[in-house]
Amino acid sequence: MPRSSPVDGFSLGYDRTGDGPPVVLLHGWPGGRGDYRLVEPLLADAAEVVVPDLRGFGESDKHPVPPDEGYDAAAQARSVTGLLDELGLGPVVLAGYDIGSRIAQTIARQSPERVRALVVTPPMPGAGRRLLDPDVLTEFWYQNFHRLELSGRLLDGDRDAVRTYLQHFWTHWSGPSYAPVDADLDRLADTYGQPGAFTSSIGWYRVGPGILTRGLAEQAPSLDERLPVRTHVLWPAHDPLFPAAWSDRLDEFFADVSVTELPDSGHFVPIEAPEEFAAAIRRALRES
Repeated sequence: MPRSSPVDGFSLGYDRTGDGPPVVLLHGWPGGRGDYRLVEPLLADAAEVVVPDLRGFGESDKHPVPPDEGYDAAAQARSVTGLLDELGLGPVVLAGYDIGSRIAQTIARQSPERVRALVVTPPMPGAGRRLLDPDVLTEFWYQNFHRLELSGRLLDGDRDAVRTYLQHFWTHWSGPSYAPVDADLDRLADTYGQPGAFTSSIGWYRVGPGILTRGLAEQAPSLDERLPVRTHVLWPAHDPLFPAAWSDRLDEFFADVSVTELPDSGHFVPIEAPEEFAAAIRRALRES
């Protein structure tokens, strides 16, 4: 497996397959670059596909640094753009789900010239005070738990405890037609259960004010400050974190945005709806 040159001391492990215009796929939590194992073959004849493990995940570096010095969106974006530079990739179709979506959007805002199109799933801007809906608000308990040192003391380095914990999310956040198989959960546990790995993976959640404060403070930008990159949003119908109704304000934040509803998918779109994910990327390649 190739590794990138370090950025801020972090080297990324990544997969690189196919030939054609470049596509970069960013995973979410709790996952890794293997989340795209079903998507990659569907793009092999159409694109050069690069799939990194983000900082603190999988086979990428994990360093015990303050989260805001290593694991926030800006830091993760530096590693991804460093990888683009190292591989000599021109404007890319940049795709992501979960935290990978936020990182992809950060890169597009900071460096729109690097991104020919976005293909992303929630989280997306525009939720606002709907984050206070009791049915939704209770779903975000894990973010506060991750900000406590207690989470690391209870879980870090304990493979069995980590497996049980991650199994909750992979079953609760997924759609009704998907259930993770034991082999996949075992692979997750083997990776996240290594000493230091769980704590590194939740560095993202230990930065900033959290989704509720950020969402309540969010304001739509002026017309000329909307994200100019063409954006394709895949919105699953069975994601308990991000109800499909929250897609109604996207045009307040993006200059060119389209939404494809996924009626059978939950949160883990690359695993639950790989054909739709790959089709959206192919569409972005054709249109951009």
